[in-house]
Order: sequence, then C-alpha cells, then structure tokens
Amino acid sequence: MTGRIPILDVAPAEGCGRWPAKAVVGESFAVTATVFREGHDAVSANVVLRDPKGRKGPWTPMRLIDPGNDVWAAEVTPSAEGRWTFQVEAWSDPYATWHHNAEVKIGAGVDVDLMLEEGALVLERAAKVSRPAPAKRALLDAATALRDESRPVEARFAAVENPDVIATLRDTPLREHVTASERLPLRVDRERALFSSWYEMFPRSEGADADAAGVVRSGTFRTAMKRIPAVAAMGFDVLYLPPIHPIGTTNRKGPNNTLTPGPDDVGSPWAIGSHEGGHDAIHPDLGTLQDFDAFVAEARKHGLEVALDFALQATPDHPWVKEHPEWFTTLADGTIAYAENPPKKYQDIYPINFDNDPEGIYAECLRVLRHWMSHGVRIFRVDNPHTKPVSFWAWLLEQVRTTDPDVLFLSEAFTRPAMMRTLARVGFHQSYTYFTWRNEKWEIEEYLTELSQETAHFLRPNFFVNTPDILHAYLQYGGPPAFKIRAVLAATLSPSWGVYAGFELYEHVAVRPGSEEYLDTEKFQLRPRDWATANAEGNTLAPYITMLNDLRRRHRALQQLRHLTFHTTDSDKIMCYSKQVERDTVLVVVNLDPHAARETTVHLDLPALGLGWEDTFAVQDEITGASYVWGEHNYVRLDPFHEPAHLFTVRRAGQ
Repeated sequence: MTGRIPILDVAPAEGCGRWPAKAVVGESFAVTATVFREGHDAVSANVVLRDPKGRKGPWTPMRLIDPGNDVWAAEVTPSAEGRWTFQVEAWSDPYATWHHNAEVKIGAGVDVDLMLEEGALVLERAAKVSRPAPAKRALLDAATALRDESRPVEARFAAVENPDVIATLRDTPLREHVTASERLPLRVDRERALFSSWYEMFPRSEGADADAAGVVRSGTFRTAMKRIPAVAAMGFDVLYLPPIHPIGTTNRKGPNNTLTPGPDDVGSPWAIGSHEGGHDAIHPDLGTLQDFDAFVAEARKHGLEVALDFALQATPDHPWVKEHPEWFTTLADGTIAYAENPPKKYQDIYPINFDNDPEGIYAECLRVLRHWMSHGVRIFRVDNPHTKPVSFWAWLLEQVRTTDPDVLFLSEAFTRPAMMRTLARVGFHQSYTYFTWRNEKWEIEEYLTELSQETAHFLRPNFFVNTPDILHAYLQYGGPPAFKIRAVLAATLSPSWGVYAGFELYEHVAVRPGSEEYLDTEKFQLRPRDWATANAEGNTLAPYITMLNDLRRRHRALQQLRHLTFHTTDSDKIMCYSKQVERDTVLVVVNLDPHAARETTVHLDLPALGLGWEDTFAVQDEITGASYVWGEHNYVRLDPFHEPAHLFTVRRAGQ
C-alpha cells in the first residue's frame, strides 16, 4: 500500500528485507529510494537509523541524485555492533515550495504582497516546530521582515536568505505529510568482518625436519609458534590454519594426490577422523589441546587472531561413521559414497548427507563449533559450504550469532554466483571470490564494479592471491613481477585479502602443465621451507607484503569496499583506480603485464577524487617515495622488473 507520499525501491533491501544488509562499525553505506508526489510541490526525504535497542537516531537528509527518475540517496554510518534497522521518511516541504514560487512570481512582479504574506505564514508555522529559542527568533524575525511594507520588495525577500534562517530550515525543516517506508534490517559486525589480512599456513610443515633415516617428521604447534612473529611482522592480523584434526588411514592419499601412499605419508588434513578422534580432536603429531591453546595465546600476543578450518566431512575412520552411519549416503552395493568434484575424486572423504537425521547433524556441528570457540577461535574458514544445504547454514550461523556475535565465518565456495551470493545473504561474513581467475583489465574492472557496487551490501570479498588448491597460470609463468602485481591488486582492491605460505617465496611450479595444483602440494605432504636463507638472500616478497599491509593500516580508504572508482587509460595493460573515504584518497596505477614495460596516458575523473576538472594536485608514490604534480591527463610508464605499480596518496591544498 502506498502512503501519502510514495516511497519506492528502498535499497539496500535483499529479498525485500528478508535478509539484512551488512555493514561494520564506522562503515558508511548509501541508502537510496524513489520518492515523488503529485503536482509541483517540493518533496524531500531522509534516512532514519535505529540502533540495536530500537533507539531512533538523528535523521540523515537525502539528496536528489537522479531528478529525472526521482531517485534520492544518503550515506549513513552505524556506530555499534548489533541488529539495526533503517527506513526512509518522505515529506512535503512547504518552505521549499513557497521559496520556488516566490522567486518566480516576485521576479515577474506577480502577486508580490500575497507571496510575501504566504512566506511569513510558512515561517510562523516552522517556528512552532520544537527548536532552540535563537532559531525560533530568527524565523519570526524573517516573517516580520517579509511583512515590512516600508522596505523595498527585494530587501523583504532577502530576509529569508539570512544564514541563521537557512541553517535552521536545513537542520529542522518544516515537514508535512510525513510518510515512512517499512523498516529494513541492517546487521553491523565488528571491523574485522570487512577489513582483514589473512595468512594461511600448515602447522605441520613449520619446524618439520628429517630424522636419522631421512624421513621428514611433522612440525607441531610448539614449533609453528616460532613462525608467528614473522607473520605478524608482515602486517597480517588473521592466521588461518587448515584442519588440525586426526587424519584417517583408509584410502589415505599420497604425495600429489596419488592413491599409493607410503607408510610415512601424512595424508590430507581435510581427510578428518581416525581412531584418535574427530572434529573436536587434535592430531597427536601436532601436540595437545594445551599446545593449541598456547599457540592461540601466542598469536594473540602478536596481534593475530587464529582462524580455524571448519570442514564438514569425514574419513571412513571417523568416529561418526561408526556411531552415526545414517549421516552418510549408502550406495546400492552397501558402500558409503565418497566425495567427488569431477574430475577430482576424494576417496579418503565421505560427505555428510544433511537430509538424514538433520536434527542430530545440526546439533553436532554446533557442538563442534562451540568447542573451538571455547578455546579462543573467533574466526572460521568454512570448507565447501556450497555442498551443504543453505538452510543449515542459515540456522547454524544464527545460533552462533545469537550468543557470540563476534565470531566470523569465511565462505570458501568457488561455485555458481547464485549459491555464493545466497551463502553471503544468510550470514557468512566474508566470501572467497573469482578474483584469482580475473587477470585481464576488462574483467577485473567488470568484476570489481559488481563487488563494490552491486553486492557490497551483503557479500564481502576476501581476495586470496593463492591457495593450496589454486596456483593460477599467471603466477606459474609471470615470474616475481606477477607476484607483486597480484599482491598490489588484492591488497588495494579489497579490504580483505589473503596469502598462502610460499607466495612470498615465489613458489610457482605446477604438478603438470595446464594444472592449477602445486607440485608437491602441501595438502598431501610436509613442506618445510627455509625462511632464514630466503630472508638472508633477499629472495622473498615479505618486505613488499609488509609495505602493502602497512599502507592498508594507514589509509582508511583501503579499508573500505564501496568507494571504488576506475579511471580511463589508453592501454589495455595498465589499470588505474582510486578509493576515497572523507579526505583520504588513494590512487593506484598498475601494469598488468608481468613480462614487459608499458606506458600510457591516464585520464582521471577528477570530481571522483573530490577535485575540479581544472585542478592540479600533488601525488606521492607510497612505494617509491617519488612525488609528482598531476592533473586530468598524465603520462605513466611502469616497468614490472623495477616496480609494476604506483600507489599514490593524493595531496590536496592544506594537507
């Protein structure tokens, strides 16, 4: 049903308000709506936020951004975590209506005294609105001036241009026929839900070494703790661990996903469960629960949160298989179906059938989560959530959010857009994306326009530059410049990004041509790395990553997703974009070709930078320290073997 003043198409509103829009504390986002009324009288609109206690805050005025289509917009900023609501209010503006008519008629000498009297009456009505005494007096004085026939008409009309009158009617306008839209839900999370830097490592490889017989033995939580200071020094704030649970022996995989493991092969951490325990247990080679607690505490001491993998599958040796065989799918020959993702086969894993005893499965999954939450884990990276029912995730995430709203979930769903988006809508705080496969200029710009504008209110991307499963051809054949380029893009385009250990060592060899799997992948074997030698020889990207993470912490613009603008360049290999939050503006120019120097002219949208078309301004390259004076059109040459990117801070007058 339409109210006195129509309010249509309020956004963001996912599923007509079925799912909440998302923001984090201090993050501004745009609310838009179509607002109009009959005839020619002036109409205006504002946004009202209500905090988790239902308290109505000061309303935010909207501005008309598309007059032809009556589209209004305003940016609002929630100030605390929790469940908020927002709504649009539309109203008739008698003063604006009078002022427009008076300008026209008085200028034409038509109905002059009548229009001045009408104005005085409007101001007297406005003075009756609750407001401070000085503001009330300014309105009444202006009304008196409009009626003062001893003064010239122009002077009488000019009384309403008094700054006090303008400010009063701007801050507390006379609103009539106020109409409100429905309240729409808004979920506000802690800042790390949007802004985070992830580092993934396998504890069993950290500190692994060979015994007297040459067999490499697993590292432990205690040996892996020695790596924590180096991870923190690179500026990461989330340390993500693949599954740390006992690994089954039935159908265990050998190196490079082979089916013929030797007696010393360690298997895949995602093959969870053995006689030593299941999802609530720790692999004995890694240590004890007390060792894990010490690892979490050490990470916290260095400013790192530990994120744990939540992978809902089981090996044939998992206690669930014996205790709850009904939780799995039994084939016609009486065997339990193992996992497949053609052409990949996972003979060491049984997927859970969530349609068999959902009550029991749901309760057990929640119990496992709460177990690890009680040991300091407040972030979970969820493996393959798209292979489980969406209704399950909606239930599970709501159960956790109700008691522990600070716990965050990252969706690892490389699948069709509808599923990825729906998982984000029902509660996942962050999502893996197609970023790894977007390497050309046109596809990066197209994809980031989608992420920063179309889906930013519910899907928060996390740009991992690599994963144990994904070594893109761009990194395989692009050399060290490719690693720099992808790091710059991930760290500056998305507020959240991630690195899998070995990226900083330029690990790039695939198991075979055309594959995205690493040779000797850490998924199936121990992979100790000689960090000390790499650092001593300077054969590491760690200083560059450290610099990027430092810039991310210093620039609020890089901590946001929604305020992204792409600028034009004459080359299809050089991309330029900016991010701006308040007066912090970062401008990035990147050569996407890791094999050759490229040059171009960059054409800037200066108003998007908060500048005029004729302005010149200073830019300082945060990577090299060089400074330049730029304007609308600027020549750029970037050599990837020297430095493939400019990361400029825009300096305005007075900064």
